[in-house]
Amino acid sequence: MKNIIFIGMPGAGKSTIGVVMAKIFGYDFIDSDLLIQKQEGDVLEHLIARYGIDGFLKIENQVNRDIEAKRSVISTGGSVCYCDEALRHMASHGVIVYIKTDYESLHQRLGDLHERGVVIRNGSTLYDLYCERTPLYERYADLAVDVSGCRLEEAIRKIKTALKACEKLYEE
Repeated sequence: MKNIIFIGMPGAGKSTIGVVMAKIFGYDFIDSDLLIQKQEGDVLEHLIARYGIDGFLKIENQVNRDIEAKRSVISTGGSVCYCDEALRHMASHGVIVYIKTDYESLHQRLGDLHERGVVIRNGSTLYDLYCERTPLYERYADLAVDVSGCRLEEAIRKIKTALKACEKLYEE
């Protein structure tokens, strides 16, 4: 079976769901934000401040593009949607699942976006970011699973059901 790659907005639950899905499928778990932090030796918030948005996105693209994994659940950072090269690489090695969450749910979950290490341009709001990124996630996704208003168990059930029906997951 192929890798399972989660994309979506910050706060959508990619990492939380990813750990559980890795256990369910017997896969390894990779959090690409943690790979970035390990490679660069600092937290995302500081890396964005140091390199700027464009510099950070180059690093994010490189780290995600260089992931060579099999039978893994990979949770990406929310800004991976700007990394075409990385997402094309991932699409060739797995199923990309967009964990879709409505704006209201995200707004309730997220605190200060800058403290979370979120790539957001000065003057932009969470709503601006949501409107900008949604079509990008949809473009790259093999599957989109709406988990708006779902508790963790229900979100996992919905994603698991969608994945089990996805023929691409089983192609070698």
